[in-house]
Amino acid sequence: MLNPIKKTIALPDGREITLETGKLAKQADGAVELRMGNTMLLATVVSAKEAGEGVDFMPLQVEYKEKYSSFGRFPGGFLKREGRASDYEILTARLVDRVLRPLFPDNYHADTFVNITLYSTDGEDMPDALAGLAASAAIAVSDIPFNGPISEVRVARVNGEFVIDPTFKQLEEADMELMVGATYDNIMMVEGEMKEVSETDLLNALKAAHDAIKVQCKAQIELAEAAGKTVKREYCHETNDEDLRKDVHDKCYDKAYAIAKTGSADKHWRADSFAAIVDEYLETIPEEEREEKEPMVRRYYHDVEKEAMRRCVLDEGIRLDGRKTTEIRPIWAEVDYIPGPHGSAVFTRGETQSLATVTLGTKLDEKIVDDVLNQGRERFLLHYNFPPFSTGEARPVRGVGRREIGHGNLAHRALKGMFPDDFPYVCRIVSDILESNGSSSMATVCAGTLALLDAGVKMKKPVSGIAMGLISDGEKYAILSDILGDEDHLGDMDFKVTGTKDGITATQMDIKCDGLSYEILENALNQAREGRLHILNIINETIPAPREDYKPNVPRIVTMLIPKELIGAVIGPGGKVIQGIQEESGAVVSIDEIEEGGYIEVAASNKESIDRALEMINAIVELPEEGKSYKGTVRSILDFGAFVEFMPNRDGLLHISEISWDRLPDMAASGLKEGDEVNVKLIEIDKKTGKYRLSMRALLPKPEGYVERERAPRGERAPRGERRERPERNDRGPRRDRGDRGDRGPRRENKE
Repeated sequence: MLNPIKKTIALPDGREITLETGKLAKQADGAVELRMGNTMLLATVVSAKEAGEGVDFMPLQVEYKEKYSSFGRFPGGFLKREGRASDYEILTARLVDRVLRPLFPDNYHADTFVNITLYSTDGEDMPDALAGLAASAAIAVSDIPFNGPISEVRVARVNGEFVIDPTFKQLEEADMELMVGATYDNIMMVEGEMKEVSETDLLNALKAAHDAIKVQCKAQIELAEAAGKTVKREYCHETNDEDLRKDVHDKCYDKAYAIAKTGSADKHWRADSFAAIVDEYLETIPEEEREEKEPMVRRYYHDVEKEAMRRCVLDEGIRLDGRKTTEIRPIWAEVDYIPGPHGSAVFTRGETQSLATVTLGTKLDEKIVDDVLNQGRERFLLHYNFPPFSTGEARPVRGVGRREIGHGNLAHRALKGMFPDDFPYVCRIVSDILESNGSSSMATVCAGTLALLDAGVKMKKPVSGIAMGLISDGEKYAILSDILGDEDHLGDMDFKVTGTKDGITATQMDIKCDGLSYEILENALNQAREGRLHILNIINETIPAPREDYKPNVPRIVTMLIPKELIGAVIGPGGKVIQGIQEESGAVVSIDEIEEGGYIEVAASNKESIDRALEMINAIVELPEEGKSYKGTVRSILDFGAFVEFMPNRDGLLHISEISWDRLPDMAASGLKEGDEVNVKLIEIDKKTGKYRLSMRALLPKPEGYVERERAPRGERAPRGERRERPERNDRGPRRDRGDRGDRGPRRENKE
């Protein structure tokens, strides 16, 4: 017997979310069906009973999948089946993962899989904002240990008001959009983009989101209670020796503190020095016990190293590389670093370095997006690459990972708002991280800005980015500007902020501590603003303004607008005309139907090709004018004249009488042949039929004394109502005698 348990959550605008368990996927450790309107998500979670051998981390995997059938669509491609995850699905899964992962117990190491699937949608509500709630609810109704629940909401500011989980339509009108993940007590994750908003606006948005999340967390607690899942499973995934832990701390802490206090900017020296301390300690353990105790020693030493670094910052204000808390690492930047790309720049901050390139292309280079709910084309692209050599690792490159997609997306959101409107080119930025020691995504934002300016892109404003950190013991705290990789790993916060001189354009925050106050967040944002402005000054010194003109190897683009009714004439049957224009001119021609008409882009690396293509297009879209002269081609010869193509796809009659001032007995006397080029004048456009009358003689001087031959007058037609009546058949006289035709025999039968 089914015994479903349902819980309803009301959003501030009156919409309702329902959570239901006990119907679907009952063999999973936890499963919840979430509905809002016509949107339905199913979230499941399964966790192994035991940890894998030697695993000392949380092996969590979160997957988000949208079924094409949820929106009544077929997948593209030959197989017509859902394939690998799209960037959008990966980014949604990452948002959920970043909130869930820190809340599993530190000593819980069992393989855990969270799957969220979209089964129904109507294209109005945004399902990605509900994925975190569904996943957390599934964990809540399981026996998996978890320090939650959590929820995620999207908050947008529309017409000055904050809207929780806006619709697609509402989001189009928003000037701020954030995804916020939190427990009942603490914000854990933030990611979003804004149109140059203030730090105060951002904080107010976080507060509005957290208020809505508290309601959703409370509903999950009640759902778990109703399902009888308040008691979680017992586990033992770690073997511990408290005496050994104390011994490691006593013998290694002072040494680790001394290394942290040296303030060396060389991360490899620091890593080797910290590693030497634990290696030295392991040598003191009897060889027969060493293999068994080594994993515990290294785990305990990691805690010692973390404590030493944090106390050094909190007690003495000394960071690992010797900087002050507000100090930014030395920066050097250079533009036009590589001659081949249309724009390039190197941006180096400390031991983090990004080499960014910009490529400008035509409409044919647009990215086609065909997700379940998101369809369209993208004209501004940013790709982020993180090769292993950037951190000195010796391992192969295995394609683009989720981290690279996430970091690239953050940099893309930071810059796209400052991309010029109605820019004729498709633009692609590629950021290759050549060195990495913290904040490579923010280096990408800065390098991307420099490369765009070097390419001659007239950005609205330059953008810079900085990563902020936090060290807190509950009483004292220190906010760190421009954090190192170790400060990110051992600290309590990674808060990335990008913006112009006038406001924030994008942000990403991950918090690993409890009880982060809005006061600390406000201080972090203000400190970040100072850092952003410092970096912006360096960007402006490097390249004060965009390049005046594009580089010689950039394709030039000319745009034009034509009436809608002429789009077909430019394209031609099966694309024959537009292909012919491209072949003859050497230019790339594309055409789109927009509200105003046909939007044409003509691109080529040289002016001659563009001019030739424009000439051919203008000839097609130009309307014939009476009295205007044209250069045409004879297409056919008839007894009474010739048909001449005087404009593309437009033929006119050149009557034999209009070829010469002399009277020609026949067309042979004219000397015209098919394929001849002739100069003609359009002397008449028939108002009823639209046919064209052409003349050659009108362009020739009239002979002296020439007298126009008079045409025989036509008889006057009688008015239609006064036509002569037909005589009666009786008046026609006798019928002719046809003679005797004899017997013709029987009529043939129709055999069909």
